[in-house]
Amino acid sequence: MAATQVLAGFHAVIARLRQAPASVKELYVEAARRDKRMQSLIEQANAAGCAVHPVSMDRLDGLTGGSRHQGVVAIADPRKLAADLDEVLDTLAAPALLLILDGVTDPHNLGACLRTADAAGVHAVIAPKDRAVGLNTTVQRVACGAAESVPYIMVTNLARTMRDIKERNIWLVGTDDQATQSIHEVDVKGDIAWVMGAEGEGMRRLTRETCDILAHIPMMGSVESLNVSVATGVCLFETVRQRK
Repeated sequence: MAATQVLAGFHAVIARLRQAPASVKELYVEAARRDKRMQSLIEQANAAGCAVHPVSMDRLDGLTGGSRHQGVVAIADPRKLAADLDEVLDTLAAPALLLILDGVTDPHNLGACLRTADAAGVHAVIAPKDRAVGLNTTVQRVACGAAESVPYIMVTNLARTMRDIKERNIWLVGTDDQATQSIHEVDVKGDIAWVMGAEGEGMRRLTRETCDILAHIPMMGSVESLNVSVATGVCLFETVRQRK
């Protein structure tokens, strides 16, 4: 685990100050910015005992490697979420809701998926180590704090992990444009894992074959597919709808 973690942007920093304030060690803010949003953040940091440093934009750019930061960068201790899937599943009191991402390598898409997963109550997001982006600064910023609350578990062998999930009687529902039934026809009130493929390529063959059910998202217009983060939101909130 890294000795420290860089958090960029208001959402990511505020989420950490709210969830684990003692882990935030230093806060760097744009010296020229004095609006109410910035002042409120500084007050939160002061209350948490975090050192606040007004600095130039060049310094902030250097801390984030040029990624967008909104004039706010924090240095924090890494926050430990569940380290493996068994740790997540062994403690669940509600029906399992997992999200499996096969081949999502764009940090903006992953960040958006994590944000949606948090909103829908997903217990963990799972991805293969060889075909996925890690939790870098861009992911954390786009996730708007969700990277701090939803376990993101990267596995060596995705197909094997999916088979392990099936052994726990969790249904694997894959999304496929060619599937005969729609997501609205699938019963997702029980223990399930949604399986999403990368935009364009979709799921890999073995990933698709390991799914219990394949379903498509009904499309009424001229486009053939949705961005993976949008498709993820549609599927996850179909689960929320059915469970309510």
